[in-house]
Amino acid sequence: MRQIIAIGGGGFGREIGDLLIERYIKDQSPAVIPKICFIPTATGDDQGYIDNFYKAFDSLGCSTSHINLFKRTIDLRSHIFEQDIIYVGGGNTKSMLAVWKDWDLDIILKEAYEKGVIMSGVSAGAICWFEKGITDSWSDHQATLDCLGFVKGICCPHYDEEPERIPYVKKSLFGEDFKSCLAVEGYAALHLVDDTPKYSVSFKAGTNCHNVKNINGSIVHENINGTIKLDL
Repeated sequence: MRQIIAIGGGGFGREIGDLLIERYIKDQSPAVIPKICFIPTATGDDQGYIDNFYKAFDSLGCSTSHINLFKRTIDLRSHIFEQDIIYVGGGNTKSMLAVWKDWDLDIILKEAYEKGVIMSGVSAGAICWFEKGITDSWSDHQATLDCLGFVKGICCPHYDEEPERIPYVKKSLFGEDFKSCLAVEGYAALHLVDDTPKYSVSFKAGTNCHNVKNINGSIVHENINGTIKLDL
């Protein structure tokens, strides 16, 4: 079974709180002590972000590690293939993908995904798995960026959190730049199983995921069929 858990915003990168979404990710692995690897490339391997990862997932009883691509780098293939879960942090998606491709990490991650390693992440770490993602990698505008293409579709994180997101999606839909967009709100996650959106996972009251479409000139927000609310 292939799984992706794409978080629209929130989680340990902002604060070490109730760890609802982190526990949900951990629980998708059948391993008693899941091995989870953090890839913080999109922030340039920010040490504070790395520290928060260890605080969060160590407290959940995981076997934790991270990959640093800006210092001496471990054997990526062997390490990735030893993991149960990959968690990709937020930051600059365009720069992250460029670095990954130079290290062939995009290829390694695809092979691991096909073998059943769970892929997860927030913001840049949410959109990277799709064909395209909506990003603010540029300081002055939103853009639609080619991503890894593990699964079909276009994904937009922070849908309700950043004021530029909804207007950009609407403009793109009206301009027929794309036909639909998987929009993930902050404190929500889209859980895909075998390449198909299966659950909208909410870890704060009132948050959701949507399939946003232009239907006969009207913007329509379709809910994901399955909804999971984490102890709200």
